Amino acid sequence: MKKKKYKKIIALFCAALLALFTTSCTPRETGAQPVTYRIVASFYPIYIMALNLTQGLPDVEVTDMAGQQTGCLHDYQLQSKDVQALARADVFAINGAGMESFLTRVTDQLPDLQILDSSAGIPVLQSGEGGAESENPHLWVSISNYIKQVENLADGLAADDPAHADAYRENAAVYIEKLSSLRSRMHETIDPLPNRDIVTLHEAFPYFAEEFGLTIVGTVQREPDSQPSARELADTIRLIRSTGVKAVFAEPQYDASAAQILSQESGAAFYTLDPGATGPDDPDAYLDAMEQNRVVLQKALA
Repeated sequence: MKKKKYKKIIALFCAALLALFTTSCTPRETGAQPVTYRIVASFYPIYIMALNLTQGLPDVEVTDMAGQQTGCLHDYQLQSKDVQALARADVFAINGAGMESFLTRVTDQLPDLQILDSSAGIPVLQSGEGGAESENPHLWVSISNYIKQVENLADGLAADDPAHADAYRENAAVYIEKLSSLRSRMHETIDPLPNRDIVTLHEAFPYFAEEFGLTIVGTVQREPDSQPSARELADTIRLIRSTGVKAVFAEPQYDASAAQILSQESGAAFYTLDPGATGPDDPDAYLDAMEQNRVVLQKALA
């Protein structure tokens, strides 16, 4: 009798273990829709574009490869984690125009990766002087260029991911309407301003200046991580005084000490303009940055 009872206890214990094991190994229902399409954006402005194009698509994942540790991708060093993320991606969305200097390394290691270049069809300006001239990749700082990039990215995603094609195009239309409205407000504010000459610290704004009829009479730091020499600062101060430039602009992504020195020594006012190269993980981040630029320019150039 005791033997039978002992066997029954063992059987119940084994059944309990089996039930526990089965329960712990069964995936839990989280309510989250599984990801069916993965977009990796090269850096922040493209990431914000992709966030807007994928609104309402919980099964489409968007990641920002470079993250917030960089403004533009000048001298960005591709890391092993970046390659791993790209190996899992369905598509790599890039700015183009030479911004992604590491792109050859990506294509060499991942030759089958689909790459969407948002710069297609956009005229590229030259930066620098003489033999040092190169393509300026800061296309997105012009709202008109940014709209074209949104269109390019939407078309590329629709072609590569037809299951969501209608959603990409509908989201693009909504976002472009917001961008067009902002562009109109900015022209209404900036076009009548009497002062058109500015000095910047970094060559992020030629496309912006071209769009709104501003003249960049001097750029202090062609590369944002470098510091201007005393001679470069002195030359720029003389330039500001001789041309009557009213405002010197730095960017929130970089050290503003050189711009502050220029302002103090020349008498020109110091302001901050945001090219939208970093910011919050918010689909409206580009719109908010450009709206703030509108307010700043209205004050600086009045």
